[in-house]
Amino acid sequence: MGMTLVQLAERIGAKVVGDGSARVNGCAAIENAGPDELTFLANSKYVDFLQTTRAAAVIIDPKTPCPDRMVRLVAEDPYFAFRNAMIELHGFRSHPNPGGTAVHARNGSTVDAKTTIGAGTFVHPRAVVESSATIGTNCVLYPGVYIGQDAKLGDDCVLFPNVVVYDRCVLGNRVTLHANTVIGQDGFGYATHKGAHHKIPQAGIVVIEDDVEMGAGCAIERAAIGETRIGKGSKFADLISIGHGTTIGAHCLLVSLVGVSGSVEIGDYVALGGQVGVTGHLRIGHRAQVAARSAVVQDVPDGTKVGGVPAIELDKAKRNALAGLELYELVKRVRALERELAKVNQQQQTTKSSSL
Repeated sequence: MGMTLVQLAERIGAKVVGDGSARVNGCAAIENAGPDELTFLANSKYVDFLQTTRAAAVIIDPKTPCPDRMVRLVAEDPYFAFRNAMIELHGFRSHPNPGGTAVHARNGSTVDAKTTIGAGTFVHPRAVVESSATIGTNCVLYPGVYIGQDAKLGDDCVLFPNVVVYDRCVLGNRVTLHANTVIGQDGFGYATHKGAHHKIPQAGIVVIEDDVEMGAGCAIERAAIGETRIGKGSKFADLISIGHGTTIGAHCLLVSLVGVSGSVEIGDYVALGGQVGVTGHLRIGHRAQVAARSAVVQDVPDGTKVGGVPAIELDKAKRNALAGLELYELVKRVRALERELAKVNQQQQTTKSSSL
């Protein structure tokens, strides 16, 4: 699906600076791109590669200096422009579908007769759809997918192998769940009585709103009562756990190994870095950001950046971390000063005794 730089620039809303007649066939990282590939620069960390890259052209913002030899596709948001170039040159992953609605019951799939399946949906072999479930149009259910009783999927959903959607849970339109993700397992709810832990029935559900994508191995607990909700447009990386009754707002980003306890309220446009842990019953405000490997143990106001264990205002957390790098040397200096002080005190005691 190659095209000239001029053609590509028109499609992604960029301006060509230089010879736009070259043809590109794909996209590549700036350090590895070849002469028939397009690259981009969105992080100043990689600016030195502009001197050595072999790419046919680079997508770049108007303010970043670039060698005259480089053909440039100038865009205000180079990363988003590169995303659009990827769509033009590579496209999204296609899913096997011979056309029309296909349910492979004879090849090992089990689809209950009371299930409603929309036009264009493809149910692969060895998938199971239970009674009274509703599947929208143009969905893809890969082998090993399990859809529980009375669950609902919207249109254009893609569930990769071994995804599980428990009973009564709801997925909106254009939801993508990667392999082994589980929606709606029982929440971690127990009443401890005389030292024993007694299970609390988990009678709620999970609601996943439109345009959510989750990586592999995520686990979203159903609420004990009410619902656990993931807001529209939110994106999860792999191995993320969301506790029962938690609400995550729209367009949030959660990086791998995030763990959120139950009954947490997370606002819109929140970003949680890798390995962040969040204690239960807290609120993280709109557009807040939490640095990787932080432990959130108190509410985070709107628009705040926090980090550390426990998480505090990010600049202060950075200063504490830098101070911690010198902690051993500081301890040695303090001990040396203590020894010197002890000597001074001993000398003063000796002098005082001699004078008596």
